[in-house]
Amino acid sequence: MRLALFEPDIAGNVGTILRTAACLGAGVDLIEPMGFPWSDRALARAGMDYARRADIARHVDWAAFEAQATGRIVLATTTGATRLDQARFDAGDVLLFGSEGGGVPDAVHDRADLRVAIPMVAGMRSLNVAVSAGIVLAEALRQTRGWAF
Repeated sequence: MRLALFEPDIAGNVGTILRTAACLGAGVDLIEPMGFPWSDRALARAGMDYARRADIARHVDWAAFEAQATGRIVLATTTGATRLDQARFDAGDVLLFGSEGGGVPDAVHDRADLRVAIPMVAGMRSLNVAVSAGIVLAEALRQTRGWAF
């Protein structure tokens, strides 16, 4: 199971996701460009020491990521076709999350093999991307019994 971040804008969110992925045994794909400079210093500040333990792959753009993706691409979206609690996950899924400012473009949205939405109270737009990643990853791991421990 992997988390993929499409052109993330905020280093702190990436750090939180790296920490979550490291703790739960999931890999992370970072699809560039990112909205902040990538450096050891930024990584250390954003992800603390956990980031160094995460399985991270960087991709120069969507095409490079898509060319190497082997599992189903499951997009977390506010316009998802399937509620998270009704979605069925596979162990090889790649859980994709859009940028904080713009989500994903229509072509990426359309490419997803499955689109899921986290059920929320009426009138609420969205959750923080790091929170969403944790919720979706936990449900996917629960279903596939993919816990690393």
